[in-house]
Amino acid sequence: MLNGEITSIILFFIGVYGIIARRNMVKSIISIGIMEMAIILFLLSVNFEKGMRAPVSGLTSNISDPLPQALMITAIIIGVAVNAIGLSLFINIYHKYGTTNWTKAAYKRRQGGRK
Repeated sequence: MLNGEITSIILFFIGVYGIIARRNMVKSIISIGIMEMAIILFLLSVNFEKGMRAPVSGLTSNISDPLPQALMITAIIIGVAVNAIGLSLFINIYHKYGTTNWTKAAYKRRQGGRK
């Protein structure tokens, strides 16, 4: 049975594979975003039980804990900021070295040359 925990673990390792296997900067930034969302999905689904309701419904029994939900909203906002900073750094590196490849950009940086 495929649930949130198993799905998040699969997504996390897809992100790890994307970082390890690809030399493209944009694909690496997207892989980090996939890993962030997998962690958020895991933390939200780790104690989920069928039939749980949101705490705003006024019921006192079988309600879900609102603290992880509030923390994950904060994590989503931080993840968006990290992706925005990563992409802006990518644009700067691309304009300076003219490549999207991590290895080529590092080589050009060591050589001290531009494009």
